Amino acid sequence: MARTRAKDHDAKRAEIMNIAARTFAEAGYHGASMSALARECGVSKALIYHYYSSKEALLFDIIESHLSDLIAAVEAVDDPSADPKARLRRLVSALLDAYRDADAEHKVQINAMSALPAEDQAKLRELERRLVAIFSAPIHALNPHLFDGKPLLKPVTMSLFGMLNWAFMWFRDKGPVSREDYARLATDLLVSGVRSLT
Repeated sequence: MARTRAKDHDAKRAEIMNIAARTFAEAGYHGASMSALARECGVSKALIYHYYSSKEALLFDIIESHLSDLIAAVEAVDDPSADPKARLRRLVSALLDAYRDADAEHKVQINAMSALPAEDQAKLRELERRLVAIFSAPIHALNPHLFDGKPLLKPVTMSLFGMLNWAFMWFRDKGPVSREDYARLATDLLVSGVRSLT
């Protein structure tokens, strides 16, 4: 007879994943052992392995869940019929809002993805490409002449992500600049630059 899944299985798995993200972000993926993680979670190492077959499986789940959440957040506000600048600003605002409580997951994505097997990395890179493509569409629409037939769309789009992805290094929610302020600033910088180029 198959073992019945506990009613709180998903909640416990999510709790382990959240604590692991913070632990990996603080200690580094290679510096955080499963024993240390079990202590942080207040459970046995055996229980960790009940939910995750390996440390790599846990790392993959953290990054996959994070990227999936980001994609869902921006897809929920995307309006392809909107003015490109307004569309881009909504996407930037949604992304920054999704980053609000995900600093640890974001750091793990940036710093630890390379620790995964190539096959797992490929799956995660596909999610990253999907996220980037959502932003590339309104950026292209800002100045199609700049991009058509030229290899510039990806570098410009990644420049925007460069501004947004590293905001966690300096941004503070109670600081003088709000997330909405920064969303406006980052969008205006990108739009002004793209529209001024020939």
